[in-house]
Amino acid sequence: MPGLIIALTIVGLLVIAIIVSSIKIVKQTEKVIVERLGAYHTTWNVGIHMLLPFFDRIALRVSMKEQVRDFEPQSVITKDNVTMQIDTVVFFYVTDAKLFAYGVENPMGAINYLSATTLRNIIGDLALDECLTSREIINEKMTKILDLATDPWGIKVNRVEVKNILPPRDIREAMEKQMRAEREKREKILLSEGIKQAAILVAEGDKQSAILRAEGDKQMTILKAEGDAESLRQVKQAEADSIRMLKEAEAQGLEMINKAKPGDETLKLRYYEALSKIADGKATKIFLPGDLNKVAAISSVFKEVTDK
Repeated sequence: MPGLIIALTIVGLLVIAIIVSSIKIVKQTEKVIVERLGAYHTTWNVGIHMLLPFFDRIALRVSMKEQVRDFEPQSVITKDNVTMQIDTVVFFYVTDAKLFAYGVENPMGAINYLSATTLRNIIGDLALDECLTSREIINEKMTKILDLATDPWGIKVNRVEVKNILPPRDIREAMEKQMRAEREKREKILLSEGIKQAAILVAEGDKQSAILRAEGDKQMTILKAEGDAESLRQVKQAEADSIRMLKEAEAQGLEMINKAKPGDETLKLRYYEALSKIADGKATKIFLPGDLNKVAAISSVFKEVTDK
């Protein structure tokens, strides 16, 4: 009896262990391929799943994230018979877990070989200089060819990048010499351009300085002429004012003289008064006027006075 209990306990524990081991959890970034009796059964997505003990098994866990593979450098020959080493980097992700599991044996190796053969075909149609300057073209061609070839494997190739292009040593040395010569050439060109620009700037500075000096002399001459003209105008104005004032003073003096000049009647009356005083004396007196033309008139006046 105790042995039976122990046996049942062991069996129960084994059943529990089997059930627990049959419970599987699938992560967000992966899918699981399940086979039943050696054949494809289903694909598990994210969540908790249970295997049928002794019948089901997990054949493959497939990562659905984008993956990067850096393959070894490949020896390729260009159109002009130059042998060089090129290595590429492939970016891809799995679109169908079932095709990825059953489409090809060793998908990574298949992509590596496919990338190498495609690269040789593309480089064989290009010369060395074209290979060195046409990386974008190489990348686009390889991406298109690899993406089309890996569709049956459930793989999507996003892009292919040429990582390094390593020509032979003698070609590298020749390229370095060429680049050094190009740098020296650019240096000399830049130096001559700098000297040329400096000379142009100096000439422009001298030109601007001469223009400014000429403008200054012109302005100074104009200001001096304007000053002389203003001075002359003021002198002429002063002379005109002086003449005007003299004329006004002369006019005022003549007016005053005219006002102060006695008339003929007044002169006659004064003559009369003077002659009367002269006539009062006993001595004989002779009066000669300043105006001889009026002697007759004075004589007649004098006669009139004496007759009285």
